[in-house]
Amino acid sequence: MKKKVIAIILSSTTVLLLLGLFFVPFRTALVFHVQNTEQIQAFLPIDEEDTFQIIFTHSIHLTDVVEMYKVRDDRHIVQTEIIYEEFGIGMPSNAEEGEEFVYEDGKYHIRDLNNVFSSMNVRNGKTVSKNRLAWGENGEKMVWFNEYFTPGDWYNVRVEELTLWQYMKGMKIHE
Repeated sequence: MKKKVIAIILSSTTVLLLLGLFFVPFRTALVFHVQNTEQIQAFLPIDEEDTFQIIFTHSIHLTDVVEMYKVRDDRHIVQTEIIYEEFGIGMPSNAEEGEEFVYEDGKYHIRDLNNVFSSMNVRNGKTVSKNRLAWGENGEKMVWFNEYFTPGDWYNVRVEELTLWQYMKGMKIHE
């Protein structure tokens, strides 16, 4: 009888521990939430100090705009650079104090940006739906937003710790 009670306690404890593991955060990711909800549309596993880029085609002058970001150790997102080919609506015309404005290889660069975000709202283009997400040492890995997101919809993006359960049921972004 005593052995049976111990076996039940051990097996119950093991089951509870295994279930608990499903709900303990274990992996940092760049998470795309559907609008103002907690519903995860997709996620990209990412580490502190990793970089990523959001590339979109400007809807008026139809040239690419590259926004470069870095993940801080406090899970904030820092915009570090913006690259574009033409001035126009929504494009900066100069650098602010502490930033560097250069023209290089036919493109304008504003470097040394320090725009810090706890989250960002990102819209997948509808009229010109050519948005991309790039990551890796030099942005060599890339996916099209349309592979994961509905054109015209917007997403709240933030860096979070995912549980094993969220990781398993979510849509992992991969090249």
